[in-house]
Amino acid sequence: MRFDVLTIFPDLLTSPLGEGIIKRAIFDRKIDVRLHDIRQYAVDKQAMTDDRPFGGGEGMVMKPEPISACLAAVRNEAPAGHVVLLSQQGRAYNQQVAEELAAREHLILLCGRYEGVDDRVRALYVDEEISIGDYILTGGELAAMILIDSVTRLLPGVLGCAESATQDTFSRGLLKHPQYTRPREFEGLAVPEVLFSGDHAAIAEWRLVASVRATIERRPELLGQVRFSKQEWKILARHGLQERARMLGAGMQEKAAS
Repeated sequence: MRFDVLTIFPDLLTSPLGEGIIKRAIFDRKIDVRLHDIRQYAVDKQAMTDDRPFGGGEGMVMKPEPISACLAAVRNEAPAGHVVLLSQQGRAYNQQVAEELAAREHLILLCGRYEGVDDRVRALYVDEEISIGDYILTGGELAAMILIDSVTRLLPGVLGCAESATQDTFSRGLLKHPQYTRPREFEGLAVPEVLFSGDHAAIAEWRLVASVRATIERRPELLGQVRFSKQEWKILARHGLQERARMLGAGMQEKAAS
């Protein structure tokens, strides 16, 4: 998968791209990340990429010409890229959106700055806008890095364990169950005994119940997106969680067509 990032501060991305799973994915050619400095495409002697807003007001606005020229250079090499503007006005980013983007072969990520980009850029070139949350950053670079990271880990062969991505928090709308490792007891707190039982069915049941309880306690609004199997509903009923889950909007999976 290819990512092209258009920014006036490409160095903000070089360090995180050179660490951990992302670094390995680049080395293994699972992803190709290319950083493009919008300043290099400025059309005036001062290499200006921003100017004051028409109509007055605070801050600066990113000019359309350098962005257009930078984008044209990228598309001259790879014309089919899906252009994403990182913007507080975009649709909320979540695991489902990450999965949608992971199905694409090429993403072009446009990082805004200051008061944003000239709206004609959005109208002419942008396929969709995405917001990583209801707060303001100094620019779109960190948002672009979050998107690259979350999408990359969904690609085949990137994670060491193929099931990790499908078992993560939010993959089915639930928070993940608690995790433990050595030592068996720490500061007076012991690991639940069921995890040492070797009974895989009992462990799976404990993890489901713990996951649902955590979601009810911390993010109850997520339950409205969850569909449980008939067997899972029985498990939740045994632990007194079925009614609470129903009240919060959880439903039952539809039967597969025969």
